[in-house]
Amino acid sequence: MVNKDVYKEKLILAIETSCDETSASVVKDGREVLSNVISSQIEFYQNFGGVVPEIASRKHLENVIGVIDAAVKEAGITIKDLDAIGVTYGPGLVGALLVGVSAAKALSFALDIPLIKVNHLEGHIFANFLEHKNLEPPFIALIVSGGHTILVHVRDYNDFEVLGQTRDDAAGEAFDKVARVLGFPYPGGPYIEKTAQKGNENAIDFPKAFTNSKSEEFFEFSFSGLKSAVLNYINSAKQKGEEINVEDLAASFQKAVVDVLILKTVAAAQKYKVKNVVLAGGVAANKSLRLNLEKELAEINVALYYPSNILCTDNAAMIGSRAFYKYKEGVFEDSTLNLNAIPSLNLEEK
Repeated sequence: MVNKDVYKEKLILAIETSCDETSASVVKDGREVLSNVISSQIEFYQNFGGVVPEIASRKHLENVIGVIDAAVKEAGITIKDLDAIGVTYGPGLVGALLVGVSAAKALSFALDIPLIKVNHLEGHIFANFLEHKNLEPPFIALIVSGGHTILVHVRDYNDFEVLGQTRDDAAGEAFDKVARVLGFPYPGGPYIEKTAQKGNENAIDFPKAFTNSKSEEFFEFSFSGLKSAVLNYINSAKQKGEEINVEDLAASFQKAVVDVLILKTVAAAQKYKVKNVVLAGGVAANKSLRLNLEKELAEINVALYYPSNILCTDNAAMIGSRAFYKYKEGVFEDSTLNLNAIPSLNLEEK
């Protein structure tokens, strides 16, 4: 007969304030979301065309306590039921990060429970564990967001190898910059995707960087040249008085980004002989990327996993999942009340 007292479920309260979403979540055993409260600032920044760091920090200060209270209440627990506090400490906007880190340290001290620092990029990967209960490492992860484009070999829950990352603009950043030139609101990625559905993706041949599979740089990314090519195309057409087919331009631009992401991800899956690939980050919500990558991977008998759209964007639930697996292995000895924000944190940095 099994003693029900042998194992007590582990409840992690996670806090995420790396950019413009104030979020808190309670996650059970790294896989089950009991609450995931998100206070977004996106509508506010549409007036500015992007995030204003100082304003973001002030908004986090206004919202963080209320969001934490709401997450605990929605989870149906009391704050004394928590086993640990997880918090994003980088990368991100330094002022925004400090709000979350300060709140987490205060809770950890007051409740006398462990404080677990979480890399925001690792959190994006772990969003997939919340969506797909049977997913286990090893696998290849493609993190695609407004600030990052990274290809990772996830060998185990606490073992990552970065295969390549962008040397300049991230894929999501390129989407937003092109969208801004076309007059679309912030964030521009969804507008590019919607417009591209009506266009001819082969109308314009935009450049694709680092596509030589024999090059040492093959798993690296670069989208600044593509962004510049789009801007030059638009400026050239305007100077000549030519009408621009926005639908064709959006479709051709999106195809140039997606083709590069797929080429490298499929090659990585083959090289490291994995059976699963996961998408992560805000651009993981792009339907063209999902559908075409899934199709290409199926041809080599590799499965594709990605989170629901709410878990693709910045959220605390993914931070809670990552924190649980660090807690489980005791990988948090250096997470103390001296913890500080690291805005330029790398994925492999401890």
